[in-house]
Amino acid sequence: RITTALQRDSESAEGFRSLDYNAAIQKVASQIKQIQQQHGNSAVGVLSGASLTTEKAYLMGKFARVYLKTPYIDYNGRLCMVSAAAANKKAFGIDRAANCWDDIVGADVVWISGANIAECAPITTNYVWQAREMGAKIIVVDPRITPIARTADVFLPIKPGRDAALFNGVLQIMIEHGWLDHDFIQNHTVGFDSIAEHVAQWTPDRTAEVCGISKRKLMQAAELWGQASSSFLLHARGIEHHTNGVENCLGAINIVLASGRIGRPNCGYATITGQANGQGGREHGQKCDQLPGARDISNPQHREYISKLWQIDEAELPGPGVDCYQMMRKIHAGEIKMLLTLCFNPKVSLPDNEYVSAALDKLDFMASIDFFMSETARHADIVLPGSLQEEDEGVVTQIEGRVIKINKAVEPPGDAREDWKIIKDLTQALDRTHGFDFNSPREIFDELRAASKGGTADYSGITYEKIDAQGGVFWPCPTDDHPGTRRLFEPGSHNPVANGAGPFYFPDGKARFNISEHRAPSEVTDEEYPVILTTGRVVSQFLSGTQTRRIGPLVDQYPEPLIEIHPLLAEKLGVVDGKWTTVKTRRNEITLKAHVVKTIRPDTVFVPYHWPGRRSANKLTISAQDPISKIPEFKVCACRIYRAEEPPHYENEAEPRQHPKPKLEILK
Repeated sequence: RITTALQRDSESAEGFRSLDYNAAIQKVASQIKQIQQQHGNSAVGVLSGASLTTEKAYLMGKFARVYLKTPYIDYNGRLCMVSAAAANKKAFGIDRAANCWDDIVGADVVWISGANIAECAPITTNYVWQAREMGAKIIVVDPRITPIARTADVFLPIKPGRDAALFNGVLQIMIEHGWLDHDFIQNHTVGFDSIAEHVAQWTPDRTAEVCGISKRKLMQAAELWGQASSSFLLHARGIEHHTNGVENCLGAINIVLASGRIGRPNCGYATITGQANGQGGREHGQKCDQLPGARDISNPQHREYISKLWQIDEAELPGPGVDCYQMMRKIHAGEIKMLLTLCFNPKVSLPDNEYVSAALDKLDFMASIDFFMSETARHADIVLPGSLQEEDEGVVTQIEGRVIKINKAVEPPGDAREDWKIIKDLTQALDRTHGFDFNSPREIFDELRAASKGGTADYSGITYEKIDAQGGVFWPCPTDDHPGTRRLFEPGSHNPVANGAGPFYFPDGKARFNISEHRAPSEVTDEEYPVILTTGRVVSQFLSGTQTRRIGPLVDQYPEPLIEIHPLLAEKLGVVDGKWTTVKTRRNEITLKAHVVKTIRPDTVFVPYHWPGRRSANKLTISAQDPISKIPEFKVCACRIYRAEEPPHYENEAEPRQHPKPKLEILK
């Protein structure tokens, strides 16, 4: 745990030495001033995270744009839900789960695409189990037989990157058999005829061939979905981490809209967040193209509203920035000279991460706010000691759009500070304190409420007291006496965009069908690289592993990354279970032990991404991005597999410091 400020020191055994906190703040502020004087305001960039409370996320956006005057801020949610967010806005006009999770329980059919919920979202899994106990049928789509897939009524082991094709094929079958809600399509949607024409080419035979699945299973899934009286569709990164991620999500939305099963009880659609505040973290300003309230930073009216609230001239408010990976490219190009990071470990999390590491080394100056010495923080010149969630208070927004509150349990140790206090200290050191005189998360939240008022993500009627009284409040909640919106798109629900014209967030109140075009992944297999590599999570690790790789029992459960490979492919390549095996892509190679399992497609291997250095799956992944959402294509690239001649050498890597397990005391 980092409990003091640290300064890079090449003569120290660990590369850093302790530094007085106030001196560290002054050094960071001095570098900001110097670099901006020499190279302009946009020479400083900020990276933050979706595990921050919403107050901190709001604060980071305001700090970057008002006090640093830079357009360059983005967050690690860029690697999470942004494809789904873009699709939601294109189809519904608003970015939030359509329904509360209670509606899962009453659904006749639950469709789960690209979401290993039993290991990655166990609370959601509990709702699915309850639905199953009530008689629901479960459809699971995944290249791997995940724990939830083992229990599915229909399991489709799809070839990675073929999700748009699958949804087009399902919609074609629905149209062919008349499994449509014609009244809903006629009265509440736009664009169905174009979609129907587009999917006509996706016959069951073609769909099954492209997706690498059984035609019989495809027909079963389409029939269950098409004939259900109520249903809930869930997906996660499995369909989103693609250069076609937005269109994959639009394909999922199309089969929901065609069924008409949205905006009413026991019927819904949602994406599953990957972090504690994946929803709230992108709504209030730390995303490169958004302002608080999920406002568009390019919209003149939205800019005017926020500028007035922040008491700055609209011309002073920077325009859209760029995504976090493009920021790495700008560092390489010499346009960004300094980086401030909080709650983001890009050296492990971003694709083709040796390129990322080289970018961090090119910076003139880097500062990190963290509570552990992450792999990214090791590149910093100054590390400021931040706080855990348990050491602060604030709100986060759950997957379903429910705003809940985290209460402070303990004080930060040593010189560690709550993150918002560190940012406040930086504004004071910069002599830019106007409008930044917050003394508590509550004061930040009150300004956030005002900033969100009138936006689609309207929190203005939410208070800490209302959250406590109601066990959480669903946004939008536009007034103090509004109870919150548990279910979007219901008749009569709050919708300032349609103004009574209909349930969806467009002026005519109608949802949009969108063409979902199937395109091949950016990198396809060939003779040299004949195997598909996909990446993801394991149950005992979280994101870049900064926290979980320091927890003994979790490390014991999955001590090192493994290469999951099917027995048929292993036999063909001479790979042996438990033996060192190399995965090589066009970017790099890593050597891990093979784990021969029957739970993955014979043309695909899986590697988890939680580890750094020579064990990092993101040494292999490709930096190709979705053209709309800018999400990287983590879920598919081409590789080749072969037995390693000798074990890898990891001993030179800087490993997280292992702490002894706590002594257990029996309480009488």
